Amino acid sequence: MHPSPQACCDTFHIVCVLCCVCQLLTSSGDGTCALWDVESGQLLQSFHGHTADVLSLDLAPSETGNTFVSGGCDMKANVWDMRSGQNIQSFESHESDINCVKYYPSGDAFASASDDATCRFYDLRADREVAVYQKDSIIFGASSVDFSLSGRLLFTGYNDYTINVWDVLKGTRVSILFGHENRISRVRVSPDGTALCSASWDNSLRIWA
Repeated sequence: MHPSPQACCDTFHIVCVLCCVCQLLTSSGDGTCALWDVESGQLLQSFHGHTADVLSLDLAPSETGNTFVSGGCDMKANVWDMRSGQNIQSFESHESDINCVKYYPSGDAFASASDDATCRFYDLRADREVAVYQKDSIIFGASSVDFSLSGRLLFTGYNDYTINVWDVLKGTRVSILFGHENRISRVRVSPDGTALCSASWDNSLRIWA
């Protein structure tokens, strides 16, 4: 029997994304994702396909359909159909835990960040990895990713306290943002695309514009 949302929060590390007013999508340390009805607390759908902790998930943009992507400690990124519960695509090119997954603004691709010190870009229509963002000088894990509003830039937070900015199409690094004094836990672009917010283990939030 799948635990209730409250039990999950008590037992596992968990990621929650609000799907709409009445539903919640979660990922858990038990290797599953689950869709819940918020009002009743009932499990609507469970998603089985990971073999270790699921550390991150992201919903596809609403206009592209009812899918989401998840990544975890089994080094896999899985794409799911929310209605059927089926794992419809799976990617296994990382060499360590996947800490974050993020859909491209159009919804037809996604990026992943991993403890293997790389970020990767997957084209869902081609069903394959199309780019790897890495440099020999980057030896610390990547913790979080987000795209610019246009999708041209990929912002990545690292455990070496920096944020690297990548050109998505060229695969080259265009900038490094310094300022945090501990590892980056999250990066997020503002809804209007004019600023970037970063959160760090140094107990600070920084806004970059």
